[in-house]
Amino acid sequence: MTTRTAIRRALGIGGIVVATVVASTVFARPPFTEEELEAQMDSLYQAIQTGYDLWHGSEPSMTSNGLACANCHPDTAASNPQTFPKYMTMYGEVVPWQEMVNWCIENPQLGERLDPTSAEMTAIKAYAMYLHRGLPIEPGLASEQTAAVPVAFGTGFKREPTGLGVDTREYEPERR
Repeated sequence: MTTRTAIRRALGIGGIVVATVVASTVFARPPFTEEELEAQMDSLYQAIQTGYDLWHGSEPSMTSNGLACANCHPDTAASNPQTFPKYMTMYGEVVPWQEMVNWCIENPQLGERLDPTSAEMTAIKAYAMYLHRGLPIEPGLASEQTAAVPVAFGTGFKREPTGLGVDTREYEPERR
């Protein structure tokens, strides 16, 4: 094969590759439609609602003395899920956030720990992480606490208002 033929073949193959990339970019659909994104967010809000309910004491097995996560951590304050995994002195080792939740359930609340892979733990984590969205992720941060999560009214996430207390109007996301 001559040099000229090799160059022509290389340019031909290169042209096909470029045309394929351009065509796939031009004709590709977005990863999700608006309807799919809305369904995904609705699913997330359902998990967050379940987490909110669990955080506020809806699961009797999580307490034997009437305490709930919200007694010490209203609006998930000072739970700092974005700082885990980190070293915790009560364990003497680095632990994930779910283990710290279970420590609180077993000790201050005198309840039964949750399976870290359960739907309930996922819901609690969804609630806490949603309220802590936008805060810097700094795993290992043990000596500092982030500021309280600002929730002006209601639950801090989209849901139908209950009409009780400050939960009297629709959730409006903050503009950041």
